[in-house]
Amino acid sequence: MARIELVNLAHAYKANPAKPSDYALLPMTMSWDDGGAYALLGPSGCGKTTLLNIISGLVKPSHGKVLFDGKDITNLPTEARNIAQVFQFPVIYDTMTVRENLAFPLKNRQWKTADINKRVGQIAEILELTPDLSHRASGLTADAKQKISLGRGLVRPDVAAVLFDEPLTVIDPHLKWLLRRKLKEIHHELKLSLIYVTHDQIEALTFADQVVVMTQGEVVQVGSAQALFEEPEHTFVGYFIGNPGMNLLPCTVSQHRAHIAEVGQSVAVPTSLAIGPASGVVKLGIRPEFVMASATQAADALASILTSARNMGTHWLLECQLGAHRIAVKQHAPPDARIGETLWLSFPPARTLFYVNDRRVV
Repeated sequence: MARIELVNLAHAYKANPAKPSDYALLPMTMSWDDGGAYALLGPSGCGKTTLLNIISGLVKPSHGKVLFDGKDITNLPTEARNIAQVFQFPVIYDTMTVRENLAFPLKNRQWKTADINKRVGQIAEILELTPDLSHRASGLTADAKQKISLGRGLVRPDVAAVLFDEPLTVIDPHLKWLLRRKLKEIHHELKLSLIYVTHDQIEALTFADQVVVMTQGEVVQVGSAQALFEEPEHTFVGYFIGNPGMNLLPCTVSQHRAHIAEVGQSVAVPTSLAIGPASGVVKLGIRPEFVMASATQAADALASILTSARNMGTHWLLECQLGAHRIAVKQHAPPDARIGETLWLSFPPARTLFYVNDRRVV
């Protein structure tokens, strides 16, 4: 296991990058603790797999350094980094038994047979593969094969880190949930450093202690699930995390009021918010869970038209039209207005955030 540090790290696949769009990874500096569980989260093409491959040694960065426990390993090949990597599709030997597959990394390192058997038995029990140890891998289901692949990554207790590149993509939704829970249990039991790449926010938020959110080659926030949900530092985080994502309304600020663009209505803003006309593009952000909706007018509420109300079982999902803007609202009770009627929307100040040029200012 190791503490991983990325120092002024950046990468471009093209020669002589001159502008941000030329980079697959924009410059970043961050540290990941020994024994931590981290997720790299973002849409396809955001740079998360490139970052994982730099850590593993499959890609050499254009700029910066990678440190394991303070040692510069930027130029070391993959085999010299003492890491394990689990890929999207199972990497196993079909002609071998489950036991032989799990033992293979240890045999290559010339472990004693008794030690191999003990460690293989431990990993097989954790992954619930014990009944299949004597079976050929070729005859097993897709999820069992991926468990073997996970086991091959976890079987070495001395690895600096275990890297997962979307390992549950080929697994059906119910088994995904079971394997995510199993990975969480493994992390708590074995205390390995785990880095998990995914585009699925549920996978990231349920697996990781800290989530690294990426877009267009940039790390825009690192934080816990709660921090990403309640205090997104970038509009992308607000939009990408949550279902539906954060409501984001363009506005202008003057005289301690946020004037919603093209609506002719406004709400109060914190006195500490100092945004002038030259500051940049200003947006008000609020989660659907925090919007308060009522057919009765309240102080500082905005008049909208209720356009949709769906019973989702655990909550009601409302859609309201506020001028040209569509506002999502999540609440436990059905709306007290009918479709097409006025619904007054209140934004609690403690739950209302403001962004300038997509970055949070308050």
